[in-house]
Amino acid sequence: MNLSETTYKRTEDIALKFVRNLGLIIYSSLDIIIFVLLITAKVLYYGKTINQYYIASALRMPVIASILPIVGIMLLLKEKKRAKALFIFDLIVSLILFADTAYYGYFKDIISVGAIRNGVMLSGVSASLSTLLKFNDLVYFVDLIPLLPLIIIYSKCKKKRLNGIARFAIFLVVFSAGVFMDGNYIYQLTLDQPLLLSTMSNKIYLTNILGNINYHAIDIYNYAKNEITSNQSVSAEAKQNIKTYLQSGESNSGVVMKGAGNGKNMIIIQVEALQQFVINKKINGVEITPNLNKWVNKSLYFDNYFYQVAAGNTSDAEFMSLNSLYPAESGAAYYMYTGDTLDSLPKEMETKGYTTAALHGYTPSFWNRNVMYKTEGFNTFYSANNFDNNEQVGMGLSDKSFLTQSVSKINALKQPYFSFLITLSSHYPFNDVKGYGNFNVGEYDGTLMGNYLKGIHYTDQQLGMFLDELDKEGILDNSIVVLYGDHNAIPKDYINQLYKLENIPNATDLDWYELQKVPMLIHFPKNANSGVNHTYSGQMDLYPTLANMFNINLKYTFGKDILNSKSQNVVFRNGSYTDGKVFYVSWTNTYYNIKTGKPITETEALEIKKEDALKELNFSDDILNHNLIKSGISK
Repeated sequence: MNLSETTYKRTEDIALKFVRNLGLIIYSSLDIIIFVLLITAKVLYYGKTINQYYIASALRMPVIASILPIVGIMLLLKEKKRAKALFIFDLIVSLILFADTAYYGYFKDIISVGAIRNGVMLSGVSASLSTLLKFNDLVYFVDLIPLLPLIIIYSKCKKKRLNGIARFAIFLVVFSAGVFMDGNYIYQLTLDQPLLLSTMSNKIYLTNILGNINYHAIDIYNYAKNEITSNQSVSAEAKQNIKTYLQSGESNSGVVMKGAGNGKNMIIIQVEALQQFVINKKINGVEITPNLNKWVNKSLYFDNYFYQVAAGNTSDAEFMSLNSLYPAESGAAYYMYTGDTLDSLPKEMETKGYTTAALHGYTPSFWNRNVMYKTEGFNTFYSANNFDNNEQVGMGLSDKSFLTQSVSKINALKQPYFSFLITLSSHYPFNDVKGYGNFNVGEYDGTLMGNYLKGIHYTDQQLGMFLDELDKEGILDNSIVVLYGDHNAIPKDYINQLYKLENIPNATDLDWYELQKVPMLIHFPKNANSGVNHTYSGQMDLYPTLANMFNINLKYTFGKDILNSKSQNVVFRNGSYTDGKVFYVSWTNTYYNIKTGKPITETEALEIKKEDALKELNFSDDILNHNLIKSGISK
């Protein structure tokens, strides 16, 4: 055999050995390969369910990168143990994706550790969540049925095993590659949106960019970090930055309506799931909310008023309206901040000699109200325990009974008083159609939209009787009444029903947001100051607006006095914002011109506003997470 033949033979042997070793690696890692493919497919499918604009190809590599470190660790295990571990991890991922899908269906957000910690808050909406579960959601578990016996068979198959050194070498390669790739994707995101990972303000966008596994890993990291740092003091520099930011805001000493509420009673009514689209709208020629329509015309009405709630939903609406601080980034403020010192509306009203009372005809512990109302500073809380539970509609005591009984309770308060009422009967999923009475919704009968229209029509009747009774009793002669909706009624899963009602073809995210307005009206004695205010505003702005009317000196608020401010800024917990001209939708990182309805290109000025919105959210979080009001930081 000559030299060339020897060389050829040696090369052939090396190639065959390489192929055999490669084949051995592939065969011995078949369970790993199947695992990667299945988990990737599930996460990509989940991405599609939460975002209609989702592009699977753009997310595929970040998802795979997030799986590789786990795969690397699994490779250290011997085949039998590894197969079981992979199955268990597949099951865990499936459960998380299933839970995320259900949570998104109700809250339009991604579940977080904080929300899980406050899981008790979901007890009252379990029926609501159950209506959102779909048969298609079981797709996350389909692979587990045939996978278990296959894994058992595969783990028992005789095959040449890689030795420990080889497994460790492969572990280093796979693990390092995963960490490097994943780290690079995360780093690039921090360059694009520096505050996003720390504030977690836009969970949907974060999930769309990095994938569900990365999102939950970052959420766990931030939660652990916040738990550690919440007990640590904030640096003097950070405090000064917050103080400077608060001082740079507009004061609440405007001329318009200054002191208009002095000496008058104040009655605030927060209406469950009341959205603006029902105001002055008819179905089959009949008004959906005839009573509210009447009071809108007798009040100062704000027609560009947005809800700004996060995971705390109704309780977040209360928290913002009473404090002008943003809801918790993760979980519900009413659970997170019970130990905080707050400079709330009830406390400030009490310093002016007002009797303060909160009224809600449901379980006192729901949303932790029995604890949080003490933190807010209410003198009295009338809950289900203080009402005659003589009629049930929806989740609990009917709005009719609640509001009727509330008249006598309000009348018994020492004047001047501040009473805060929260309705209940129009709560999702609006399935107590019989309790709502007869209201013809035509083609929408039997749909979620139809049931909602019946529910809000019922609540409108009760609000009309309540306000008319207050007027008859003479209470309105010396009272300012505020009424607003707390959050959306129609989940995004059913948004097409709303688009149909509003006759909106080819809807965009701007259309979605423009429909997330809730009515807000302020009624003055003798129907004074009636008219319409078109300023873009939200629940964060209610307290500053009322503070000017009642001569309250604000120190720790982020909202604006709607009647005196030149600003139209509204910031949402997910990082979206509007200035009245441009609307930034955070989950797609898109800017819209409100007037034309068309997307526009990001400019340096718009990017600065986007970062300012995140900065404001971050400052509010620092104040609440570190209880800075107690230490005296202020405007």
